[in-house]
Amino acid sequence: MESALIPEGVKRCSPKVFFLWTLPWLGLLAWGAVSAFLCLYKGLNQTNMSNYFAFALWIVFDLAVIALGAGAFFTGFLTYIIGKKELKDIINSAVIIGFICYSGAVAMLGIDIGQPLRGWFIFWHVNVHSMLAEVSFCITCYLGVLAIEYIPIILENRKLEEIKELRLFGHNLHEIMAIFAGTGTFLSFFHQGSLGGLFGVMFARPFAYREGFYIWPWTFFLFVLSAIAAGPSFTILCTKLAEKLGRKRLVPENAYQLLAKISGYLLALYIVFKIADTLGWAYGVVPEAGLRLMDFYREGPYGFWLVVAEIGIFGIIPAIILLVPQARKSEGWLIIGCLMNCTGIVLNRFVFTIVTLAIPVMPFDRFVSYLPTWQEWGVALAVLGYGFLLYSLSYRYLPLFPRERELNPVIE
Repeated sequence: MESALIPEGVKRCSPKVFFLWTLPWLGLLAWGAVSAFLCLYKGLNQTNMSNYFAFALWIVFDLAVIALGAGAFFTGFLTYIIGKKELKDIINSAVIIGFICYSGAVAMLGIDIGQPLRGWFIFWHVNVHSMLAEVSFCITCYLGVLAIEYIPIILENRKLEEIKELRLFGHNLHEIMAIFAGTGTFLSFFHQGSLGGLFGVMFARPFAYREGFYIWPWTFFLFVLSAIAAGPSFTILCTKLAEKLGRKRLVPENAYQLLAKISGYLLALYIVFKIADTLGWAYGVVPEAGLRLMDFYREGPYGFWLVVAEIGIFGIIPAIILLVPQARKSEGWLIIGCLMNCTGIVLNRFVFTIVTLAIPVMPFDRFVSYLPTWQEWGVALAVLGYGFLLYSLSYRYLPLFPRERELNPVIE
């Protein structure tokens, strides 16, 4: 019965092996379910969030997965709007990764707001002066767009394709996918930017505050650029992992190389602007606030090494790897470059979310440290378990990779 659900002409592991593969991810989901129940039943006192750290581990994860999930809208933009046809071999993977990232982020936010049943207040009693209102609207709408992009992939399942109405519906969705790709690009551009702009307008927090263009601080544009630089790299990493685990080729090398090259150019551009932004902040905002640069790094574990790590180690180095053809054509260096790229963006989101709040801003303030509780880790890591499960199920039962049979002509 199960063999009838697996895409035709490809090989998948036995149901027993697949079940064993799902156990650790089901374990993470169970941990997350217990953590979520405690946070919703007993309240957010189950966390170490406070008046200092209203944004904590969940928001770090949230901003990180939203940035890494940008590969969906950017790959869709390149495929359907720009016309990079070679990316059609990897677009399904990008869409599912994006759907996992955004749906996981929204679920995590449902726990973070403490009373998810009042989540509709965001839309009905909207604060028109808040950047987070625009972010909430765009993320929710884009999750809907991703769901629409995911539906035709689901309808390509062998059993579902036997139903004529569903087959026609899925085919018609494919025909108008460029519209949804354009809509997703528009929505993602603004919510990625507004997440950065949120920190850039915090004039009472000199560590995050930035000057900018008209009403947009420079962090608005840096968050957009960093997301579209890291998103394709994350798509490459996830698809390469699927290849390694399945011990087969799923995507032609030219698709990987194109995404990696684009990611490298965007990362290099981002690093140039990031360095300019950092220098402008250090010689502009900081002295105007009556402070010195090292005042922000004199206490706690968040020293100047963060700047070196984010810009130098996880910025300049992966940009070089992804830009040099000889390096990115080596699978090992390609994976290292993409992994370092993604690590740098996660570190950037950590710095803006945690370090901004840890550094004292008043003479009588003190440095405040923060360590998440096991409940916070449970909710955050449940997104990882959910992602592995959904991607595994999609890979097993849906024809994600159009050229899988062509690239693996001999089925062992």
